[in-house]
Amino acid sequence: MMSADQTQTTLRSKLEALECHFTWILDPSKISLLLHHDKLVEIHTEGNSWLGHIYNLRGFIQCKLDSTEDALSFFLQAAEAFRQVRGADEGPWLVVNYGNLAWLHHLMGDQAESEAYLSKVDALKKKYPTPSEDELHAELYAEKAWTLMMLDIERELVSDYFQKAIRMQPDMVEWNTSHVIGLASAFIRGSREMEADILDKMRDAKEQDPENLYLAAYDIRLRAKEGQDVKDEAHELAKRVPINPVSSYSAMRAILYVYRTCGLIDEAIDLAAKAVENNPEERYLKKFAALTLKWKIIFFSESGVDESMIDRAVSLHKEVISLYPDSSFVEEMDLANIYAKSKGRQNEAKCLFQELLERKLEPAEKQVLYYHYARYMRINCKNCRESIKYNMKAAAIPIKSLYRENSIKALVRIKNKSQNCREIDEFLENLHEP
Repeated sequence: MMSADQTQTTLRSKLEALECHFTWILDPSKISLLLHHDKLVEIHTEGNSWLGHIYNLRGFIQCKLDSTEDALSFFLQAAEAFRQVRGADEGPWLVVNYGNLAWLHHLMGDQAESEAYLSKVDALKKKYPTPSEDELHAELYAEKAWTLMMLDIERELVSDYFQKAIRMQPDMVEWNTSHVIGLASAFIRGSREMEADILDKMRDAKEQDPENLYLAAYDIRLRAKEGQDVKDEAHELAKRVPINPVSSYSAMRAILYVYRTCGLIDEAIDLAAKAVENNPEERYLKKFAALTLKWKIIFFSESGVDESMIDRAVSLHKEVISLYPDSSFVEEMDLANIYAKSKGRQNEAKCLFQELLERKLEPAEKQVLYYHYARYMRINCKNCRESIKYNMKAAAIPIKSLYRENSIKALVRIKNKSQNCREIDEFLENLHEP
């Protein structure tokens, strides 16, 4: 007979062998959890084919934020959502959900219930076997891909998992749509080379999913990046986005980014402002409106910035920061950068950046802040020495991100323009990939 310690060890090993959120996402930062909590709350759920996956992820996030009762509620909602979306009481799509519940009950101290869910996982795997032991079921590949994509981690695996899922079940339109959006997003953000056949994949996806506005938006952005004139298409797509509370969070966000990619910033500002006017209670619309003003002031102000627009942006950013008390760190940095664009608010920019630098932050937050502060030092303060220092600090944090990549690129540019950059050379030579 096994001792209590042996039983616990056996249970733990079974839990660690599961395919679920608790084994996929090993060490999430608190800021990431809070950001994605707020993001998921605002995604429209009615008719959403990813509803079960959304509730599974929300349950995991609540557990990691020490709200186990809320986590249990979301996991149970996920199971019900899968039954409604899939039209069946059980199926392989519940393997991840039952795995999450096994972990949650273990963490809550209910080992008997944890064992019960482990048994349910085993029963499902026997009833719905995979072609080989080293392969997952298509449903697991799809949920794993979607989850990693939503959390923006292990991006190199997302496409691989989606392709495996689609190869096994090619009739799942939403999987193919999300896969193509993921490929397009990675290219647009500059984190991935453009695949030779991405435009063909996008065309095929649109034929399968013609009413998906988010997909249509990515198609336009992709072709705009390729140099095509798609401004008329952008205006036409904007007319299809209803501006009301039941509109998809994703659809509004998507069309604003289409406008930005096409250089139609004034149109983006007007659309976001109209949405806020029609729905003043929706905080995410105010967040989008603040974002469009930031784009105008930070990235599209070669001929100067209207101080009244800066005042408007400052006021809106302060409101957004108050509406997102747990996840507005990016907006605080944006506010500092907006201050820096105003001749009369340089001291406010300096003070806010200093306040953020003195704040107790997680490594991921520090990396983002150091990158932004390095740009501020170079562009606004003309202090190359401090800019180099903070780009190095950002790059030295062993977290893969676009901020780290951009800091390294900035250091390389500075090195190439200067004759005496031994310090940068030595730093880059000793820098290791995270």
